[in-house]
Amino acid sequence: MPPTPKTSSLSRRSVLRALGGTAALGALAGCGVPAAYVEPGDRAGADLSARDKRLTWANWPLYIDTDDADESRRPTLEAFEKRTGIAVDYVEEINDNDEFFGKISPALMNRQRTGRDLMVISDWMCARFVRLGWVQEMDRARQPNVTKYLDPQLRSPAFDPGRTFTVPWQSGITGIAYDRRRLGRELRHVSDLWASDLKGRVTLLSGLDEAFALLMQGNGVDITRWTADDFHTVCDQVEKYVHSGQIRRFTGNDYTKDLVSGDVLACQAYSGDVIQLQADNPHIRFLVPEEGAELWAESLMIPNQAAHKANAERLIDYYYDPEVAAELAAWVNYVCPVPAAQDVLASSKDEETAALAEDPLIFPDAAMRGRLAIARDITADERTEFAQRWNAIAGL
Repeated sequence: MPPTPKTSSLSRRSVLRALGGTAALGALAGCGVPAAYVEPGDRAGADLSARDKRLTWANWPLYIDTDDADESRRPTLEAFEKRTGIAVDYVEEINDNDEFFGKISPALMNRQRTGRDLMVISDWMCARFVRLGWVQEMDRARQPNVTKYLDPQLRSPAFDPGRTFTVPWQSGITGIAYDRRRLGRELRHVSDLWASDLKGRVTLLSGLDEAFALLMQGNGVDITRWTADDFHTVCDQVEKYVHSGQIRRFTGNDYTKDLVSGDVLACQAYSGDVIQLQADNPHIRFLVPEEGAELWAESLMIPNQAAHKANAERLIDYYYDPEVAAELAAWVNYVCPVPAAQDVLASSKDEETAALAEDPLIFPDAAMRGRLAIARDITADERTEFAQRWNAIAGL
């Protein structure tokens, strides 16, 4: 385990772009093309794992531990290779969910190999892959750590009951970040964003899938079963605050720059970003509103026709060993999907590392968990209409 947690001025989510640039692919991803669906019997290819000790893993940049002295080295991944003899081609090629979907969808649609055995994408996009039948069911007999240690709150999202096709890589919370010193008071509710002293100093996330759930929670909506009326009510409210000048702009992850500079005093934010911002400015706070906040995950999946499925399943299970999960959590600073890793961090002889075990943005306590919920995903039938309305408001 590293002696101190690694933080980066550029967080993993800082590479995300706003949703909306791939409308045609989005329609396909929503299952609008029946021919794209792959039946269960047509998903598996010949698994070469027993004789070919390797796999290819597609992930986001800045989403795994690296060595202080040599950032090209990844200690936990190297330990897996040494332990198992499996060579991992780790490719940081995912910069946007829609973009990556477009990159590999032709192969998946045509029942061909993608050249990847494992990939990490956001759960709202995982839902599309699952609906299309483009990912394989995992063999939990090969994954005892996943079975034992996966966070109960992440075990059964609506799009994948029982996590048959997906396993969370890291999790996080979409809440509100604000500068306590500049603002001069605490925030407690989503509606606090609309206070008169915040006019022109508020930003919202531009991506539909990233933004809508928290705003619904501010209206008292149960986001596990929200309706179209709930969505349009939020849009009506946001339109009003855009026209009144309350909302400064819609952002990707560049909201962090506005918050640091003081141009913005409160904004929709991701928990992992705020941990990193707090390292330089302890006055920046992260709020899980009293009405609740969205708990999300970015998950590992094995695409159809993967040539090294068993190797990929073994790698997934390795990262659910609490010792390994703790080492990873100390570097990426998102919500750890392995609660047992908390005790591992707490036992560290390094004070800064041990302190991470008490950070509720990495290991939410019971009170915070009671306010977290996983939103149901936007269905295929809803997506085109909802994206058009939201993107018009956000200026996408």
